[in-house]
Amino acid sequence: MEIYQSSFQISLRDQLLQPDNTTETGFPESCVPCPVTCYPLRLQPGQEIKESLVSFVNKNKLNAAFIMTCVGSVTHASLRMSDSKTIKEYKGNFEIVSLVGTLSAGGHLHASLSDKDGNVFGGHVMGNLIVYTTAEIMVGECSGASFSREHDTRTGFKELLIEKPTQEG
Repeated sequence: MEIYQSSFQISLRDQLLQPDNTTETGFPESCVPCPVTCYPLRLQPGQEIKESLVSFVNKNKLNAAFIMTCVGSVTHASLRMSDSKTIKEYKGNFEIVSLVGTLSAGGHLHASLSDKDGNVFGGHVMGNLIVYTTAEIMVGECSGASFSREHDTRTGFKELLIEKPTQEG
């Protein structure tokens, strides 16, 4: 069960670059099976979601935090489109259809939002994700892993690294 829960953490980089670098489980070495702890949160109207979540993670010293689920609504969103250059600002009342991503190491979130007519749009969360009525969020923490980011020359971005923390003593 632990391997199944952690299998989504395999980085795409490791899958593409090291297809033969697997453990006896069949997963790349970057897969770190670990127990998950859940932190249920409710953000209030006016709070900025990404900033609030990263602050929560830092304050609680969570090394491998991620979004498990989120429902709620926002009045504003700054989203970067898939061309990695275009940033769109959305203002209005929007339902959170999906919020996914990692929170440790600065966070990397994607959101899907819907307008009053049910039209869905989304992208990479740049910030300004301002709560309208509520944001009910389950944050997960992989206690046997540590997330960090390293510049990847192929993508031009800092990409996720998943490591097993070293044992001290």
